Amino acid sequence: MLSESDPLRKAGVTLVWFDSLGAKSMSVYLDCGLIIDPGAAAMQPSYPLPSEKKKALKENALRAISTYLRKAPAVIVTHYHYDHVVNLKERPEFVSFFKGRALYIKNPNEYINNSQWFRARDFVSSILQSEKENIWDYLSRPCRNHYPDPVESLTHALSKDFGDYANRRSELLEKGRKWFRSLVNGLWGSKEWVSEFSLKDGTSLRWVDNVSFEVNNCRVRALGPWFHGTEFSRTGWVVPLVIDSGKVRLFYTSDVMGPEIEDYADRVIEERPDVVILDGPSTYLFPYMLNRINLRRAIENAVRIIEESGAKLIIYDHHLLRDRRWRARVAEVIERAKKLGIKLMTAAEYLGRKPLIDYLVLSNNPTGD
Repeated sequence: MLSESDPLRKAGVTLVWFDSLGAKSMSVYLDCGLIIDPGAAAMQPSYPLPSEKKKALKENALRAISTYLRKAPAVIVTHYHYDHVVNLKERPEFVSFFKGRALYIKNPNEYINNSQWFRARDFVSSILQSEKENIWDYLSRPCRNHYPDPVESLTHALSKDFGDYANRRSELLEKGRKWFRSLVNGLWGSKEWVSEFSLKDGTSLRWVDNVSFEVNNCRVRALGPWFHGTEFSRTGWVVPLVIDSGKVRLFYTSDVMGPEIEDYADRVIEERPDVVILDGPSTYLFPYMLNRINLRRAIENAVRIIEESGAKLIIYDHHLLRDRRWRARVAEVIERAKKLGIKLMTAAEYLGRKPLIDYLVLSNNPTGD
């Protein structure tokens, strides 16, 4: 636990739930009345706990999140994975926590993959049904049909020397472009779009992508959309956030997985945040869905953020804390922060606790008792 003068306390920021506490989540509350990514999911099968314990920890996370949802007049959803927004079809009792709120959500019509397209519509439909409204009344023809190649703007990543991996990378980028074009011509270009709205009960729905707004004394700048991981990641796109409370600047990465893309690290550095809430790489998927090259990129980019951003505190958590060997996988990041005297810690450590995965490994106690 840090002192009363630490930057999160100064900014009025509460770390509601993160993976290091035992359920998938990256939920943050600000005293100005804003909650970011109110969702939680149970850990994956490889996480060393019985399924009953994983479900119980997910329920603990959702209870904590509901406490802050009740008092937050504004909500941001950076994407539609269920560890970032509660599944309202599964948990309809949560619908009431979104009613009467200003909802700033990832645009559900573009820069979104297939699964999140439908999850977004489920979320919006649940909100509307609570006021006896129908989503069909809020659909319209597509508003856009031209999209530039999103990788072309990633000049740093494109200029990087990938050595022997360069040819394979070129093949993967071309496959990614074909996937991107299929989304442009398919879902985004031919299916009906959801419209923003305001309801009689005070609920308002606005797209958060690349806009600025204020919530009481907090100024929010939403960036992106950024890839959820590496270039043309099939997991879609997310919306990172820069929040100025007047005293502290906070950079919330959402799911950039490291970041794996050099240009995203450049932007974090450029913003000169006091605090970075940085999601780590998904090392629990190494080497099958996270290859050695992209893990190396994530490590190098995190090191650059430590060295160059000027951040006083980095909360390094999320995907990374699903892996028994997470400390060894990112040892270079941890050591660099230690050498430079930068406070880099998990959410659990910030709260004065040992990350659950560390406890389970050290105690060799698969039951979690």
